[in-house]
Amino acid sequence: MFMGEYQHAIDPKGRLIVPVKFREGLGDTFVVTKGLDNCLFVYPMNEWKNLEAKLKALPFTKADARAFVRFFFSGATECELDKQGRILLPVNLREYAQMERDVVVIGVSSRVEIWSKERWDNYSIQAEKDYANIAEKIVDFDLA
Repeated sequence: MFMGEYQHAIDPKGRLIVPVKFREGLGDTFVVTKGLDNCLFVYPMNEWKNLEAKLKALPFTKADARAFVRFFFSGATECELDKQGRILLPVNLREYAQMERDVVVIGVSSRVEIWSKERWDNYSIQAEKDYANIAEKIVDFDLA
C-alpha cells in the first residue's frame, strides 16, 4: 500500500527521484500514465495488469469508453528506476500535468500520484475545505 506525501523536483533532463518508501512497492518496472485532475498515475505492474483487464472489458461500442481507454493508454509509458532511484518522465506527460520543476509525489493506496506542486497546493486547499462534505457524501461506503 502506498501512502504519504513527498516533495521533490524534476531535473532539467526530466528525471524525478521516486521516494524510497515507494520504490519497493513499485518494483523494477512500472507504468506512468495520465491521471485524473491533471496529475500522473503510477501503477506497479500487477495493478496495471488488473486495471488493463478491466478496461479491456469495457464495451468498445460506447464512445465514452473508447475515449477514456484511448486517452489512458496513449499516455502510458513503462518506467524503470536508474541507479539513483530516478525515472525519466516523458515530455508529453510533464506537459499534461503542467510540471516544470517542483512536484509532489503522494501514495494513494494501490497507486502513486505525481502532481505539480502548484496544482497539488490548489487541490489540497479546496479538498480541505470540502473534506467534511465529501465524507458525508461517501457515508454509504461504510468507512467508519
